[in-house]
Amino acid sequence: MTKGLMISAPASGTGKTTVILGLLRALRDDGMVVQPYKSGPDYIDPAFHLAAAGRASFNFDTWAMDSNLLGGVAAQSQGADICVAEGSMGLFDGVATRGQSGFGSSAETALAMGWPVILVIDVGGQAQSAAATALGFKSYNPDLPFAGVILNRVASPRHERLTRLGMERAGVKVLGCLPRRGDLKLPERHLGLIQAVEHPDLEAAIAGYADFLRENVELDAIKAVAQAGPTLDTHPLPTPPAQQIALARDAAFSFTYPHLLEGWRAAGAEVLPFSPLADEAPAPDADLVWLPGGYPELHGGTLAAAQTFLSGLRKHAKTKPVHGECGGYMVLGAGLTDKEGTRHEMAGLFGLETSFAKRKFHLGYRRAVLDAPMPGFAAGAALRGHEFHYTTILDEPDEPLAQVSDADGNPVPETGSRRGHVTGTFFHLITGETA
Repeated sequence: MTKGLMISAPASGTGKTTVILGLLRALRDDGMVVQPYKSGPDYIDPAFHLAAAGRASFNFDTWAMDSNLLGGVAAQSQGADICVAEGSMGLFDGVATRGQSGFGSSAETALAMGWPVILVIDVGGQAQSAAATALGFKSYNPDLPFAGVILNRVASPRHERLTRLGMERAGVKVLGCLPRRGDLKLPERHLGLIQAVEHPDLEAAIAGYADFLRENVELDAIKAVAQAGPTLDTHPLPTPPAQQIALARDAAFSFTYPHLLEGWRAAGAEVLPFSPLADEAPAPDADLVWLPGGYPELHGGTLAAAQTFLSGLRKHAKTKPVHGECGGYMVLGAGLTDKEGTRHEMAGLFGLETSFAKRKFHLGYRRAVLDAPMPGFAAGAALRGHEFHYTTILDEPDEPLAQVSDADGNPVPETGSRRGHVTGTFFHLITGETA
C-alpha cells in the first residue's frame, strides 16, 4: 500500500476543502506524485481533486463497496508517492445499518487503509475548548491512528496561542494554524460546491490555497505522518455495461463515479463523450447511451432546444439501450419544470414529469433490486448507489425499474422507470452488490 493520510473534520463546513486542495497542490509542487481520494458518495469533490493533484481522484465507500472493490480502488494509487483522502461530514458519521463492509464513515476508510487522520477544526468562537473536541476525536476509537489537527479560522496571534495551549495540555499535535480568510471560500449552489468545470478561475484559486497552506502548516511534518497500511487484495473495478458507451459529459451531465469510468476503460470499453448542451447527438454506432446526473434543471431551455441531441437520443432508443441517472433520468422524461415554474419539453422516452419549483430534499444511500434488466445488470440483481437532489416527481407513470430502499431497508418511492430499451433511476450507481 502507498502511504497516505486522511483529512477529516468534526463536521461539515469546517474548511477541509480549502485544506485538501491546498495540500494536494503544495505536495505536487514539491515534486511528489499525489493520489487523491474521497471518502463517501461525492460526485463533485473528485473533479476539484483532479485539478489540484493532476491525477484522477476515486471514492472509497464502505457502505456500498465490498472489500474486493475497496482493494481495487486502493490499487489506483500505484505509482504515487503519497495518498491524500478527504473525508465526508464528520469523521465518524455514517448510517445506522451496516452495508457491504461498513457504515460509510471516513474513520472506517482510514482504518481500512491504515492512514492517520488529520482533523481540521474550526476554532472560531473558542480557544482552549477546541482541545476537548480534538481529544474526544482522538480517543473515540483508540485503534484509529490520529496524527494531529489543523486549526482553521484563527482570529489573531493571541487566539492561536490560547488554542495551542489547550492542544498542548490535551496531548494533541498542532500541524498548522490557518488565519481567518473570507476570500478563500469556493462558490456553492444547491448541491454544494459549483462544479470544477464551472469555476471562473480554478487554477488561480488552487494556487492560492497552496500558498496559504505552505505559509501556515508544517508541510514536512504532514508528509512525515503519512503511513502505509496493510496490503489489500486487488480486484478489477466494475466491468462496463457495453463495449461502446456514448457518455453525456458537460456542465449539465458530470456526476459519474471515477471508479466506474476507470473500470470500463480498463476492461476495454470505448467511452465516447458528447455534449447535450452543445446540441451534440450521441455517437450513432454506440452500443449504449448513458446520461449521468448533473444540473439539467439549470439548463432546461437549452436542453429543450437541443433538437440534434434529442432526436439522436430518440433514434438510438428505438433499437438500443439508453440509461439515465438522476438528472439524466429527468431529461429522459416528458417534461422538467425549473425553479421559476417554467416547464421544458424533454426527450419523452418516459412519461416522467419532474419539478424543481416544488423543491424537496432527497439524500441518502439506496439499495435497488431490479425488476427488469438494465445495462450491465440482469433482473434480480441488487445495486448500491446514492441519491442527492431537490427535484419533486409530479408523475412517474412507467413500469418501475426496481424495488428501492434506503440504507436501513425502508422502501423509497423513487423506483426508477423502464420502457422499451430505456431505463432510468434517481440514484447514482456505485456498484452491483456481491452475494
